[in-house]
Amino acid sequence: MLAPSYAHGTSTTPLLGETIGENLRRTVLRVPDREALVVLSQGYRATYRELWDQITAAARGLLALGIAAGDRVGIWSPNRYEWVVLQYATARIGAILVNINPAYKASELAYVLTQAGIGVLVLARGFRATDYVALLAEVRDRCPALQTSIVIDDERPMLLASGAVTPEADLAAREASLQFDDPINIQYTSGTTGFPKGATLSHHNVLNNGYFIARTLAYTEADRVCIPVPFYHCFGMVIGNLACTSHGACMVIPGEVFDAQAVLAAVAAERCTSLYGVPMMFIAELEHPAFGSFDLSSLRTGVMAGSSCPIETMKAVQARMNMRDVTICYGMTETSPVSVQSAIDDPFDKRVGTVGRVHPHLEVKIVDPATNGVVPRGERGELCTRGYSVMLGYWGDEAATRAAIDPAGWMHTGDLAVMDAEGYVNIVGRIKDMIVRGGEKIFPREVEEYLMTHPDIAEVQVIGVPSARYAEEVMAWVRPRPGATLVVGDLTAFCTGKIATFKIPRFWKLTDVFPMTVTGKVQKFRMREIAIEELGLVAAAAIETA
Repeated sequence: MLAPSYAHGTSTTPLLGETIGENLRRTVLRVPDREALVVLSQGYRATYRELWDQITAAARGLLALGIAAGDRVGIWSPNRYEWVVLQYATARIGAILVNINPAYKASELAYVLTQAGIGVLVLARGFRATDYVALLAEVRDRCPALQTSIVIDDERPMLLASGAVTPEADLAAREASLQFDDPINIQYTSGTTGFPKGATLSHHNVLNNGYFIARTLAYTEADRVCIPVPFYHCFGMVIGNLACTSHGACMVIPGEVFDAQAVLAAVAAERCTSLYGVPMMFIAELEHPAFGSFDLSSLRTGVMAGSSCPIETMKAVQARMNMRDVTICYGMTETSPVSVQSAIDDPFDKRVGTVGRVHPHLEVKIVDPATNGVVPRGERGELCTRGYSVMLGYWGDEAATRAAIDPAGWMHTGDLAVMDAEGYVNIVGRIKDMIVRGGEKIFPREVEEYLMTHPDIAEVQVIGVPSARYAEEVMAWVRPRPGATLVVGDLTAFCTGKIATFKIPRFWKLTDVFPMTVTGKVQKFRMREIAIEELGLVAAAAIETA
């Protein structure tokens, strides 16, 4: 009889029973003169001692505003050093930092400000073509909780000046009153089905997750980590910032937003040892025309996460970017985020073909979505996570919390997965993304992985589209490699006899871009909407049938 799809991350390394501020203080005392933060787009550099002093000044300024423990402070900005300072300053005074997506517009901003009850908003003047100050003025009357706004570019000096008259003893007293289980962060989910929900996370959640991610990557104070992913997402502020500060490593930020050339230049100039990104970012770096001119020999490790990681992309990252110890992280905002990660000493096939094994001090199981019974290893089911990393709940939404976390404490991810005999997990898709064609269940990830072996395909995403005959048909969106020419008939022939006939895409779309979130996640729901609209227009040239 096959073993059940359940695994527990046993560890001889204990969890950290401390707040983020306490942990950072220990790092500062240990490596005060090591570089802590470099933001190349701002010409900013700080050692751990210098960063600590700047965080202290900001924390005292927030206290001068009358912010109490548990009050919500919003941050609406792309990646800047001020974002990092505020992340740790709010943690040290026990305020709950609310991450606001830099791409939000007026209605989304108003919703988050109101739903979280944000009393103080720290914001950049703008981002790309969006005027944040004007948008805030547009919605401010609809946000009764908002008392104060601080524009980083203009008003931050006033915040620091007001903090200068706040006694350090007041800050010390506030820090002494905090508990590591206190809520410290609210991050809003994508909201692809209805309004976004605010995942509420504690010091214990995010600090330990960052700490054990860094241990998996074997970080020390000698590491320099290039972080081009956004801070407002767990990838940036936990896998990035907290993983670094818990080990004394240096955070290297190429710019406000992702730019492939800026990332490659940052790695080369700062001699980064680790690089982060979603698959789209790594693909853009590998395809950059000047890729070969950058010295990436300092790299050894990194993290690919955020969406399904194509095996061929992982292989290219290892071979061409010197990232021999690159790992895959899997998780979700609601689990702080990582629950499963590959290890740097895992066999090659496990590191490129799975998302690894359960993290220390966590449990995972795979269940039948219909019965919630644990399935045998090797069978598909829904991945569930339990342990220290599971969020406190959705802010102000008890019903949604109960729907996501069952009475036994298991967070139901909505992701379909398979666990092998050794405990390695492979994500095969989202429950809602599974295609049912004439009764046959098709998992898009399987088709995507096969198509990625085609030498002229750079990226592929597979979705289901409505069909009067089969309920759903398979559709593939394909981005060719630069300079390559793809013909739909040839793609169909490439699949014939290699994958089951019912899995071969009936519809193909050749494209240069996919609809994406600001974090680089492909929006398959939007792809379906576009496909349905285009398929309804028979003359739409972008859609070709096999």
